[in-house]
Amino acid sequence: MGLIPKIPVAEWVSSATEWITDTFEFLFDFIKQDFGDFIELFAEQWLMSIPIWLFIVVVAVLAFFVSGKKFGLLAFSVIGLWFIANQGLWEELMNTFTLVIFSSLISVIIGVPLGIWMAKNSTVQSIFTPVLDFMQTMPAFVYLIPAVAFFSIGMVPGVFASVIFATPPTVRFTNLGIRQVSHELIEASDSFGTTGIQKLFKVQLPMAKKTIMAGINQTVMLALSMVVIASMIGAKGLGQMVITGLQRAEVGTGFVAGLGIVILAIIIDRFTQNLNTQRGD
Repeated sequence: MGLIPKIPVAEWVSSATEWITDTFEFLFDFIKQDFGDFIELFAEQWLMSIPIWLFIVVVAVLAFFVSGKKFGLLAFSVIGLWFIANQGLWEELMNTFTLVIFSSLISVIIGVPLGIWMAKNSTVQSIFTPVLDFMQTMPAFVYLIPAVAFFSIGMVPGVFASVIFATPPTVRFTNLGIRQVSHELIEASDSFGTTGIQKLFKVQLPMAKKTIMAGINQTVMLALSMVVIASMIGAKGLGQMVITGLQRAEVGTGFVAGLGIVILAIIIDRFTQNLNTQRGD
């Protein structure tokens, strides 16, 4: 070992992080303040201003129609949300819901165009595939380090870490879905003189929609899985209650908060799956 000099990877990464933090400090401050204020406004004023009973009714109605007018998802949504409210965790649920919404939305906005680009260009695919592998295999806790370095603590670094962790499935499934569109359809569209944009929006994306929606479903679930981890850097929500229960050895508190996360995960998963089934048929 003494014959091989140690490669200073840690020092390089630390130096790069410091350079990025100093160079783009104005951008990080803007995102941390303005975007952070908007997230808190969305969670604490807009969502919390909705009466609990009205929120549950709206979710129940949506569940009824999304599930094909079946009552299973409706009943579970109503009972699950009522249980969370009954346990006094409604505010934490709204904060968690906000984190998942913004993380998933940003991931989809980034992931779908990137997946389209990869499907259109094999060179881009060969470049980004190892990057996506790296993003998916890196332990989620590692993403907290640059998140805190860039944005301090709070909801914004939680969203940042969740976006990095949750974006790859949307990228991969979008790329896969477009590449799986049959060549006969592509040739037929070309024979009608369609432009590249027309072919993308009228042929490829509609045919790949079911696959893309499956990727979005995975992205949403990964964003939700980051809730507890993001709470370690100040993200509010049910994950914070889990951490509190762990720190204080309060098994009941941690269990109830964890159960709330499970309920939210099942509701979101069933919503996206049923939506995908309906639109894919």
